[in-house]
This record gives sequence, C-alpha cells and structure tokens, in this order.
Amino acid sequence: MTFKDHFSRQAADYAKFRPRYPEELFDYLASIALGRQLAWDCGTGNGQASVGLATVFDRVIATDASEKQISNAQPHKRVEYRVAPAENCDIASGKVDLIMVAQALHWFDLDLFYAEARRVLKPNGVLAASAYNLLHINPAIDQIVNRYYFEVVGPFWPPERKLVEQFADLPFPFHEIDPPEFEMTAQWNLEHLLGYLRSWSATQCFIAANKRDPLEAIADDLRAAWGDPGQMRKVVWPLILRVGINAMPKPPKE
Repeated sequence: MTFKDHFSRQAADYAKFRPRYPEELFDYLASIALGRQLAWDCGTGNGQASVGLATVFDRVIATDASEKQISNAQPHKRVEYRVAPAENCDIASGKVDLIMVAQALHWFDLDLFYAEARRVLKPNGVLAASAYNLLHINPAIDQIVNRYYFEVVGPFWPPERKLVEQFADLPFPFHEIDPPEFEMTAQWNLEHLLGYLRSWSATQCFIAANKRDPLEAIADDLRAAWGDPGQMRKVVWPLILRVGINAMPKPPKE
C-alpha cells in the first residue's frame, strides 16, 4: 500500500510543538500489561509516546513510515527507532506485551494493521490506541481555533482526519475494556499555539496550494483574544483512549 506522508515537511515543528502525554497514562498501560519486556509504539511520529513507554517498559520498538519523523524523534536508551509501516513492522511474532498507537490509528489500513497487531502481540497482550481533537484554552480563543480548523483550513484536511472526530466509533476487533479518563496539558504562550497550528497537516496543505500562510486569517483575532503574547496559558486536550486485549479463544469443551 502507498504511504500517505502528511508530516515529513514539518517534522521539526511537529516534534517541537506537539503536546506531551501524561505520565499517568503510561503507568496505567504498564499496570494492565501482563509483562513489561517489550512495547511497540506504532506510528511514533516524533517519539513522544515512545519515551513515555520507556519509563515503564524494558524495551520499546518505535516505528513510523516517515523517515523524517524518525530522524526528529527524541532519543532514549530503551527506544529503538525504525522506519516501517504499521502494517508490516518486521517485529517477531508473539513478542510484544503492549502496542501503543498515539494519534495515528486513522492513518492505517485497519484490517492489515489489526492482523499485524495480532501477529506480534503475546496472548492477552494489550493494544491501546489514543486520539485527541481540538484543544481548550478559554471560550474566546477556542472559538477562533475552531473557526480556523473548520473554515480556514477545513477543506485541506485529508479524509482520514474525520476518523479522529469519530474515533470512539472506529472498528476495534479486540476484547475492549473501559480505561480511566486522561487528558494532555501544556503551558503555552501565543508563539507556542501558532507553532502548533502551523504544524497541522491542513495548514501545510493550504500553504502548498495557495502560497500564503492561512494563519494570517486569524492572527489579529487571536492576538486580541490572547492579550500579552508572552502570557502563559493552560492548554488542555481531552484524550480518547481505547484499550483492547488480544484474548485467546477458549479451548473447546471435551
């Protein structure tokens, strides 16, 4: 299958401005895994989830189909980065305790990926997939960001982006369990927010098509709503987390 690369051109900004996952998320994932020998961070991007997994697992294999994303990933002694598609990871069968897919499941061929996940997971291994959509700062700023998302760059989102908005309803053919609620938070000034919006794939597609910066359409409104551009504000992304167990079929009764 053809890899749809929406992030290589802005890989450095992606690594710099993406929000970080909470430590509590990785503690929870480690607590439900039967073993902690090996985790696979699939679609790792800049490696932010890999480094978190490495705090609670002995070894992490982190893969991404984008070579530029991997080259910008954060190094860690327990993380081995590889350029590989989600559907063909080249990990030995039955060796993985937990698979993490952080903000990437919507890019995969789900049937092929789920088959690959079942192949590499140990019996009763865990598949955890997370997604986040729009951020929350305050009502005035949120309204401007939402307008940018839907109206300014809305036509430039790839079709797969809709799957993030429908993440809770995606097919998930594992024995699903209900996890606790988690959220990502950051303390950002206005420059951080603009950098984050510029890292969006839709922003980059708009620039490529129109040869101008779409952020100009909201920059004045955003500055007015933010106030002092150096002021730090709390940013929150609610996480949607889906967790499934690679449950083995029960043996037939004799």
